Amino acid sequence: MKIEVLGSGCPKCIELEKRVREAVKRKGINVKVEHVYDVAVIIERNVFSTPALVVDGKILVSGALPTTEEIVKLL
Repeated sequence: MKIEVLGSGCPKCIELEKRVREAVKRKGINVKVEHVYDVAVIIERNVFSTPALVVDGKILVSGALPTTEEIVKLL
């Protein structure tokens, strides 16, 4: 499983990364969480509203800040 947080580093993007890391910990899965800051790469991924959560190349959340519990359910 590959988990990515896409966002330029704004407070919401940083908070999403924090919540994703907590959700991964709660699920007990050993996976690397990567934060993609490069706007060009984000646009290439067809994400136009950040923060975004991408799991295995599939955009699960874009332009919203889900709760940790919601992220646990998504994973």
